[in-house]
Amino acid sequence: MDLQQQQLLLRMEYEYEKEEFKRQTETMGVARKVKRGLCWYPASPGRSYYNSLNQLVIDITRIENKEIEHSFEFGRPVCFFRQSFDGKVKYMNFIATVSYADEERMVVVLPGAGALLELQTDDVLGVQLYFDETSYRCMFEALEDVLRAKGNRLAELRDILLGTSKTGFRELYPVRFPWLNSTQESAVNKVLCARDVAIVHGPPGTGKTTTLVEAIYETLHREPQVLVCAQSNTAVDWISEKLVDRGVPVLRIGNPTRVNDKMLSFTYERRFENHPAYPELWGIRKSIREMGNRIRRGSYSEREGIRSRMSRLRDRATELEIQINTDLFDSSRVIASTLVSSNHRLLNGRRFSTLFIDEAAQAIEAACWIAIRKADRVILAGDHCQLPPTIKCIEAARGGLAHTLMEKIVAQKPSAVSLLKVQYRMHEDIMRFPSEWFYHGELEAAPEIRHRGILDYDTPMSWIDTSEMDFHEEFVGESFGRINKQEANLLLQELEVYINRIGKQRILDERIDFGLISPYKAQVQYLRSRIKGSNFLRPFRSLITINTVDGFQGQERDVVFISLVRANEDGQIGFLNDLRRMNVAITRARMKLVILGDAATLTQHSFYKKLMEYINLASF
Repeated sequence: MDLQQQQLLLRMEYEYEKEEFKRQTETMGVARKVKRGLCWYPASPGRSYYNSLNQLVIDITRIENKEIEHSFEFGRPVCFFRQSFDGKVKYMNFIATVSYADEERMVVVLPGAGALLELQTDDVLGVQLYFDETSYRCMFEALEDVLRAKGNRLAELRDILLGTSKTGFRELYPVRFPWLNSTQESAVNKVLCARDVAIVHGPPGTGKTTTLVEAIYETLHREPQVLVCAQSNTAVDWISEKLVDRGVPVLRIGNPTRVNDKMLSFTYERRFENHPAYPELWGIRKSIREMGNRIRRGSYSEREGIRSRMSRLRDRATELEIQINTDLFDSSRVIASTLVSSNHRLLNGRRFSTLFIDEAAQAIEAACWIAIRKADRVILAGDHCQLPPTIKCIEAARGGLAHTLMEKIVAQKPSAVSLLKVQYRMHEDIMRFPSEWFYHGELEAAPEIRHRGILDYDTPMSWIDTSEMDFHEEFVGESFGRINKQEANLLLQELEVYINRIGKQRILDERIDFGLISPYKAQVQYLRSRIKGSNFLRPFRSLITINTVDGFQGQERDVVFISLVRANEDGQIGFLNDLRRMNVAITRARMKLVILGDAATLTQHSFYKKLMEYINLASF
């Protein structure tokens, strides 16, 4: 059965990632971990306190390397260490959890007062990501529940989503949405009619989020509350923010990645401490802690008296917590969380008529089932022709772990799928190639952007072929991949030429923005370091974003330069074989796309051959 296969593949991924973590911990130096964003060192412990959820937390500040992007975010486990003069690393024997993190500060939930004592010494402190056992445990549990389900709604959904049972639709009079285009409108109507499942397939720039927000908003005319999930915290933040802008009361389980007052105002933690009953609860918790300290010092009869007072206070605290939770959930129309956080104790025993999963094409199947267990029907939104889920074990990926639930439903239940066809981002020439290759030529450019450009008589796409230039790629290391410094230097020269063509003042006045993309981290880091040292580019730094393809998912820029890096005699192109990455890279550009690549290496693959032919034709 498909689900048993998923269990096996997930087990392979789990074992692989656990081994990998162990290997990194034992063999990789602290400096390399810092560089990869897996570790802060040196870090400084700040104030410790009990947060509104009665968890003991501590502030940790990053002292150096603040410009390096890190991977710490809400819910991720971390461990602390000290490094001696001879470079030996000594780990502390407790695991903590990130509650909140920005560029240079994080709040970490500690398991108890003993952990706090360990942290409060004069030695230099380090903090690094720990292996995420909890997420895997949630996924294994979910798969087990789905496999065992009998005679309930979960069993029905399993047989519809993965089996041969037909998906049902209600007959409803279509609702008109004059502010949406016709494919967006029919997608919202399909969501409203679906009894079991519907899919909003949103290619780049087609307004998937707009459509999804509308579908949620309309569903809330018919249902009191819905659950909205996504794979990543960033995607949950994005959809939550759009819903709040629409006036929908959202309760966000977990902390946002981009932290501003607007985002924080709808988090569970912030709303909990703003509740009128919270001051009383805070006072009771403080008293309980103080009594706990006194109990150790008192006589037997005093201890007994304190115990019975503590017991009464605990009962009252529990009463208040239940009251606050009831109020928060009852006043919220949307509960928003990551797929893994939908397993949070706060959601125990809660059921939802409808679950919406955004960015569903980036979520592995087991993660989706965590949330589906709580719902009567499921709506998935995303694009399986863009980035797939991140799978670290190659065998597990080949075995089908990267094959998502969304892809399976698209293949087996085409009647559930709505394709959004009008895109509002790209010049028609940039759009046409990905449309033909990935979307059966069904995309069309909205009239207002169809021929939009920056310069008169400019070509929207060009390919700078480096095969005559004797450039070479170098292998840097497993997770950084490859680098091609000559190609990066050429890219920056071409960027300067194009900036001069547009005019420096015009770029600053009109805020024309640029994206520099490479599939390889090493190339991205090299480009970033070169831009930092460039006097010419200094005035435009805030308008230039440099990132990997994965880092650009969901974003767009006026001008995009892509450095493909690969240049070798054997025509080896590594993970450029995953064409979905190229789909994302190409479709970030609004008005101008420049690709730099060694045609001799790349065009041995039919996709790159066709792409180059298309660009050469389009530029005449």
